[in-house]
Amino acid sequence: MSLVLDPAAQDLLFREARTANAFTDEPVTDEQLQAIYDLVKYGPTAFNQTPLRVTLVRSPEARERLVQHMAEGNQTKTASAPLVAILSADNEFHEELPTLFPAFPQAKDAFFAERPVRESSALLNAALQAAYFIVGIRAAGLAAGPMTGFDAEGVRKEFLDDDHTPLMVVNIGKPAEGASYPRAPRLAYDEVVTTV
Repeated sequence: MSLVLDPAAQDLLFREARTANAFTDEPVTDEQLQAIYDLVKYGPTAFNQTPLRVTLVRSPEARERLVQHMAEGNQTKTASAPLVAILSADNEFHEELPTLFPAFPQAKDAFFAERPVRESSALLNAALQAAYFIVGIRAAGLAAGPMTGFDAEGVRKEFLDDDHTPLMVVNIGKPAEGASYPRAPRLAYDEVVTTV
C-alpha cells in the first residue's frame, strides 16, 4: 500500500530534509512559529500531557548567554542562526491534566503525584513532541538544526527553572548553500522491523 501523503510533502518532511548547520539571514517570523505550533500541537502524548515547552532566543543578549553554554562545535551555528529555540520538558505538566485530559481528570493525582514519575514521563513525551516540532519546522519550509551538545544545567539555570529539564537546542531558518552533510545511510526495513 502506498502512502496517502503527496510525494512532494513526503520529500519536504523526510526524504529531502536535512539537519542544517548554516542558515541564510532571512528572519523567522512569529507568524511562522505560531503556524508551526498550531500544526504540531495535535501530535499525541500520553494522557495528552503535552509537557514540551519552547523558549525562543531572539535578543542578541540572550543569544550571547546561550552560546556560552553550547559545546564548542555548536557555538558558531547557534550564534548565527536566525532563530534558536530551547526545548524543555515541564516536570509540573500534571497541573494542566484536569484541563488537558478531561476524560480522567484524576490522572493528575492517580498517576503523577510523585516527581520522579513525572520527570520520566515528561522526558519521554516532550522528546516525542520535539520530533513533531522538527517536522513542523520542515512543513513551514524551514530547516532545523537540533543539538544536544550543550551544558544542560547551565542552560537550565540561565533560561529555565527547577521544574524544567532542557532537552535540546534547535537552530531554525532557511538553510544556506551547503548547510547539510550528505544523506547518511539508514537501516533497511527488515533490519528494524520484526514480526512475532
